[in-house]
Amino acid sequence: MRRREFCILGATAGFALPGRTRADAPLATWTGRVLGAVGSIALHHEDPARARRLLSDCVAEIARLEAVFSLWQPGSALAELNRSGVLAPPPPEMVRLLMQARRVSALTDGVFDVTVQPLWALHREYFAAHGPAAPGPSAEALAAALALVDARRMAVSPDRIALGRRGMAVTLNGIAQGFVTDAVVGLLRQGGVAHTLVDLGEARAVGAHPSGRPWRAALDDPGRPGLPWAELDLADRALATSGDAGFVFDAAGRFTHLLDPRTGTSPRRHRAVSVLAPDATLADALSTAFALMPEAAIARSLAALPGVEARLLRHDGSVAAIQGGGA
Repeated sequence: MRRREFCILGATAGFALPGRTRADAPLATWTGRVLGAVGSIALHHEDPARARRLLSDCVAEIARLEAVFSLWQPGSALAELNRSGVLAPPPPEMVRLLMQARRVSALTDGVFDVTVQPLWALHREYFAAHGPAAPGPSAEALAAALALVDARRMAVSPDRIALGRRGMAVTLNGIAQGFVTDAVVGLLRQGGVAHTLVDLGEARAVGAHPSGRPWRAALDDPGRPGLPWAELDLADRALATSGDAGFVFDAAGRFTHLLDPRTGTSPRRHRAVSVLAPDATLADALSTAFALMPEAAIARSLAALPGVEARLLRHDGSVAAIQGGGA
């Protein structure tokens, strides 16, 4: 449910495999939906058949992982977990992703919490019943939903995933796109790709642009579409962006897709938050959490993460850059 808030500059000028690839080599492309977002992969290669095979492998991997992580496919592993409260045995990808989610939850003092789904369901059902002008769920309803939100109550092991209380539910919308991006990058690297950029809602660069320059991303200002607030270089790094101008439940915009799992509210702290990290899974989860956190808390989280950085677009239009590792 996250709005698209960055674009890659000059991307199709050179998605490439190493060696003999020319700028005028045939371009094989794929565009489709990835967990609700628009994704794309493009490859220039002298051998169109090999490029098509690589793309086919990537598309198959995307579909396979959607069958694990999708909140909306009734047959997905995630849907089964939310229905029954247990997966035994769980897909190994689900275990890896939830362990990463647990790490980010600890880094952000619980702001990132995959069990936030009951809060989302409460707001969706409330505003569907009462309309967008309604004041919001009652304090009692909010407290009941918050009682179901706490990832520490979820047991995760290679043999079993279990929700600790009836009514708990998981959403992976703030981390799974990054995980799928990393999986596709892994396939392309196994296929010999040394210079490309995968853009599946979150972006991850493999190497530099084939011309030798870095890949470059323009960050969209949610308040001024078409006017970027920053440009960032990507080389062997991933980029994820979140903002408070995406999906809203109510006409006044007080309740958004970004719900704080501790309070059930939508604090509008920044116009946009972008995170650069070594992998897209981490960038995705951190950008989701940082959108709900004040700058001082973001800096504390990043102190434990060398090689990660956050760029914040404040509501007054100014920009902050916070480096990981306490830099």
